[in-house]
Amino acid sequence: MFLPPPQTLILRLRSPLPKTVTRGPRISAAMSVHLRTHAFAGNPLRSKSPGSALETLKSLLAAGADGGSSPGFKVLAFRKGRPLARSLEPASDTPPRWHLGWVAPSKFKDSSVDDFVYLGSGSEEDADTVYWAIDVSSSSSGVGLGGGGDDGLCFVELRTLMVATDWADTDCMGELAIAGHARALLEWHNVSRFCGHCGASTVPIEAGRRKQCTNESCKKRIYPRVDPVVIMLVIDKENDRALLSRQSRFVPRMWSCLAGFIEPGESLEEAVRRETWEETGIEVGEVVYHSSQPWPVGPNSMPCQLMVGFFAYAKSFEIHVDKAELEDATWHSREDVKKALTFAEYEKAQRTAAFKVNRMCKGVEKGQNFSSDFNVESGELAPMFIPGPFAIAHHLISAWVHEGAPGNSELLPKQLNSVSNL
Repeated sequence: MFLPPPQTLILRLRSPLPKTVTRGPRISAAMSVHLRTHAFAGNPLRSKSPGSALETLKSLLAAGADGGSSPGFKVLAFRKGRPLARSLEPASDTPPRWHLGWVAPSKFKDSSVDDFVYLGSGSEEDADTVYWAIDVSSSSSGVGLGGGGDDGLCFVELRTLMVATDWADTDCMGELAIAGHARALLEWHNVSRFCGHCGASTVPIEAGRRKQCTNESCKKRIYPRVDPVVIMLVIDKENDRALLSRQSRFVPRMWSCLAGFIEPGESLEEAVRRETWEETGIEVGEVVYHSSQPWPVGPNSMPCQLMVGFFAYAKSFEIHVDKAELEDATWHSREDVKKALTFAEYEKAQRTAAFKVNRMCKGVEKGQNFSSDFNVESGELAPMFIPGPFAIAHHLISAWVHEGAPGNSELLPKQLNSVSNL
């Protein structure tokens, strides 16, 4: 079935690879990039009830106040799905660091309080600060924001920020998670303007965390949408190989895991088996959970997918590709997949994207060509590569490749229990 494309890199080999990278995770000839949490997970904000914060926000908007009174108010603006960001100048030979472009509510005096979505409050020393998001795509509110140049602020594609994030920087990973959460909520508001039960218009309630039908005879409450997706690495344990697939929309030489949406009335394990059988004709027995990842950078019609990752152990091995779903699927040895991980220049892609965001925030670079963010070619072409470390597919594949390797701190429990062994 159709899925939004996994994050991709266009890669060439570089020899030799450095054993360590500045500020980023460790990359070596035997290991891949390791993360503490998946990209978009680990949101540091506390999503407790907004309490009186909504009434305070109304007062600030009416008075045109700057939000400096306690509790503090910070707003993250979005335009066409792009969050407002700023980029700090690099220190020595490190790439620039981006941060979310929080501004005061006074920047949005022409907006209604219903235009704001509550994100949560800070923790510990930041506990008195309340965070909000607003979509300014089709309004005059926030005019002048994000033009780059003197104010250093620019609306940047969330996927570009994802690649530009230093994976070893906990604060940057937290900001990426906040941006993903905010985008998911705002896009959900855009696709839930009308009640699916009676067709009447809906209005935000509970500071934008819910919506409600305006029809007095309906009054149906609508909750933020999450689309669950199973993503699985199918393994032939006896022959020490894994099943990887290609879709026609993938860039050349990229291979990834199988994936598909969960159907109504089926369990996660059943979805893994069904999707594998439908797309490749492979029968799956044991299904083992790995981890999950929120994915708020799919199409706007699906504001946030939840990627639920599994290892799936094959019971049959003859492949019959469904050409309506896949371009190809084939078994790959552990050694071949390990080489694909070794040769991927993930650090170079991160640096390239970080400098691009910096130029955009300076007003030097206006256009955003998504595919160019991942074009980091140099040297001899690699025969294959897999999605970057910002995608759960990378970590499923890497965890299998380095299974049992000393020092492997991949996102994988030391002991995994199968959720089913039918």
